[in-house]
Amino acid sequence: MIVATAGHVDHGKTSLVRALTGIDTDRLPEEKQRNLTIDLGFAYVPLESGEVLGFVDVPGHERFIRNMLCGVAAIDYALLVVAADDGVMPQTEEHLAILDLLGVDAGAVAITKTDRVDPGRVDDVAEEVELYLDETRLAGAPCFPVSSVEGSGVDALKAHLEAVAGEIRRRPAEGHFRLAVDRAFTVVGAGLVVTGTAFSGSVSVDDRLLLSPARIPLRVRGIHAQDRKAESGRAGERLALNIVGPSLGKDDVARGDWVVADAAHLPARRIDATIRILADETRPVAHWTPVHVHLAAADVTGRLALLEARSLAPGGSGLAQLVLDRPIGAMHGDRFVLRDQSATRTIGGGTVADVLPPRRGRARPARLAYLKAVREPDAADALRAAVETAADAVDLVKFARARNLTGTAREDVFAAADMVRLGDGERDAAFSEPRWAELKTSVAAALARWHEGNEDAVGPTEANLRSAMEPRIAADLLRLAIPELERDGVLVREGARVRLPEHRPRMTSADEALWQRLEALLEDGGVRPPLVGEIAEETGFDSRRIATFLGRAAKLGLVVGATKNRYYLPASLRGLADRLEETAAESADGTVSAAAFRDKAGIGRNLSIEVLEYFDKVRFTRRMGNERRILRPAEEVFGGGTGPEA
Repeated sequence: MIVATAGHVDHGKTSLVRALTGIDTDRLPEEKQRNLTIDLGFAYVPLESGEVLGFVDVPGHERFIRNMLCGVAAIDYALLVVAADDGVMPQTEEHLAILDLLGVDAGAVAITKTDRVDPGRVDDVAEEVELYLDETRLAGAPCFPVSSVEGSGVDALKAHLEAVAGEIRRRPAEGHFRLAVDRAFTVVGAGLVVTGTAFSGSVSVDDRLLLSPARIPLRVRGIHAQDRKAESGRAGERLALNIVGPSLGKDDVARGDWVVADAAHLPARRIDATIRILADETRPVAHWTPVHVHLAAADVTGRLALLEARSLAPGGSGLAQLVLDRPIGAMHGDRFVLRDQSATRTIGGGTVADVLPPRRGRARPARLAYLKAVREPDAADALRAAVETAADAVDLVKFARARNLTGTAREDVFAAADMVRLGDGERDAAFSEPRWAELKTSVAAALARWHEGNEDAVGPTEANLRSAMEPRIAADLLRLAIPELERDGVLVREGARVRLPEHRPRMTSADEALWQRLEALLEDGGVRPPLVGEIAEETGFDSRRIATFLGRAAKLGLVVGATKNRYYLPASLRGLADRLEETAAESADGTVSAAAFRDKAGIGRNLSIEVLEYFDKVRFTRRMGNERRILRPAEEVFGGGTGPEA
């Protein structure tokens, strides 16, 4: 269990931790000299159960509130410290508000310096604290009068903390590993060490992780969990990780960074969230207000973009987007605190809803409905609500990443939601049953309209189909939907085109006779089919007639025009696509050069370039410099490679 102190400066937090643990958490020379806690201090007490009770001692002075905020992130238990001679002071109130904004709902109160006052004063302060707690998550927290000088009350408080530590449930080590870095230093003989609280997942020696947001690869060489050497660590523990990396140095690491698994690397500059403004603010908070955002150990400036109104009154709550001046690590459910532009006053806080917002339309009704759905704490409930309210589909990949869902947990959540799931695991989307039924009707109607005006053609391409739909859906969603629409019997794929199952285009008898001659020539050409001019010369027909006929044949799905002057049989083009996939599979990084494709396909350089440019055009591949990367399986783009019967 991790316990953090909170309270006004000089109310005895450090002395109390020393009385409870025997450890002086003031480690800096300036702290010793000034008798003032400036930065975070740590102490650990082994318990008879084998568990370790960890203390985070935070500074109480208002100038070091950013350090206090860093210390109370992801704690299990709060120890609010109030001096009996002073009572509740300004920083007591602010620290209490911060704990409430961060969702801390377990804690106790220590009334310190009882040796300086009479018993009646202690009772008065206890009543005063109780009144302040009544409006927070810590309402009803037990109160312990103590004197760190005389030792009175310390044993009772310590016994209480040990009892709570035995009862508190350990956080499940779910999700990809995330550790919020609050310190970085070097140790002679070991090298670079970072410390912080593990927010999720687990880590083991030799794991390969990333320093985020810089995305610097690293390896974990050693671990201390709760101040003990260990082979692994997990969510809810304070960890010290000895890390190494070929391009990693102490200057690369700063408080506010994260050490994360690759899948948890999601640096965000725009974060959608639910926020709450403190009730004691004197005026409403306006849209685009400059703020300091404190999330985990990070402190970053930015703007508060309100999504439902132009201002938010004291005590009010609503949806907002944090527009930050630099990226930070965040995930759904992370809590944060907002301070004013000068960082002198806490004005509110909130909970992260989504770290992958769209580039545009942050306040559109559909987007607001999605954010209201996904703020549900249970992932399955959130997904079910998001699918039910979505105008189109929910991006399951983004949903899972934003909530840090891993393999089995992800599939369990997906299985619990009532939805029609599309995709292959890498590109997943989900429709509600009613919306899927509407989509099927829309696609069938669009195909029927297209066939009425193009009776002699096999059907539209995906792009043509999308243009004919009312209303349109995103191109990537239609690509995901087509295989499922085919399984549902709504349409049939013919190479790169689609048609209604009952639609059968037919050639005229003259075209059928010409096609038999041209088909034989194209089959003989295989992956190097003759040009239009070469076909005309071979058959004795005019080039213009051949080009016009092949254009009609392309509409029927009999051929595919890779360029103006070269047409492929679908099976031949599919064969080239298969060879490109084979080349990519043999490549170390999955990319394919024109030369490698040329060698695998057995065709010349110029023809290879023509084919690759066509593959780019139909979004089978994407050019990246001198390389290509496959975007979709050949089966999805080109089908089985056979055209309809003539």
